[in-house]
Amino acid sequence: MTVPLPVELQALAAETRTITVLTGAGMSAESGVPTFRDAQTGLWARVDPADLATPHAWESDPALVWAWYQWRAGLVRRAQPNDGHFALARWAAHADVRVVTQNVDDLHERAGSEVASHLHGSLFAPRCSECGTPADSVEPLDDPVERLDPPDCDRCGGLIRPGAVWFGEAMPSEPLERAMECAQTCDLMLVVGTSGVVYPAAGLPGLAREAGATVVEINPEPTGISEQADHVWRTTAAVGLELLAPR
Repeated sequence: MTVPLPVELQALAAETRTITVLTGAGMSAESGVPTFRDAQTGLWARVDPADLATPHAWESDPALVWAWYQWRAGLVRRAQPNDGHFALARWAAHADVRVVTQNVDDLHERAGSEVASHLHGSLFAPRCSECGTPADSVEPLDDPVERLDPPDCDRCGGLIRPGAVWFGEAMPSEPLERAMECAQTCDLMLVVGTSGVVYPAAGLPGLAREAGATVVEINPEPTGISEQADHVWRTTAAVGLELLAPR
């Protein structure tokens, strides 16, 4: 079934030159990336992910946490960017497109986009748990293991930790500041595949509107962002962005 592109959105896409795109889990779901909890299968089915994605879990058993994150990274690497990811990369040839994502995968990058901000970190940007020095990405696991010792930091000898932001952990200031700058300096903000309930990401569309931008939500279901949006398009990320992006 073909989803018609609203005329007013077509005009916005053609005329706007500074665009910020906030993407959430719905963007990656169309690529087959399992959600945070859907990844709990097989060996990990008996473990609550919220118990693994915390500073306390890391302090208690870093080998357990590292094994789980490398397994998640393996799931992501087996997924491929979808039409929505490729559409944003294509759009960047015609306008200043800034991608701000809540996703910890690398699908935007693999499609050819430069990501302005990974608000919740990235599975592929590990760093030292002691000194914070970025580390080389480690080869993800194809098969789950219950424990896997994390590598040591080349600089201080501390353990390399996953690059995702954990529950109960402060979000790094630099990605948030970049995201806020992108929201406050764009003419058009697209909010794609996000529930709009997780802050501070959920506050970015409001910042954009306050700065004078037009806010467009692309999501098949109503969200916490819907009432803030100037335009709402009930379609998926892959379908909507492919139709919206100039060629």
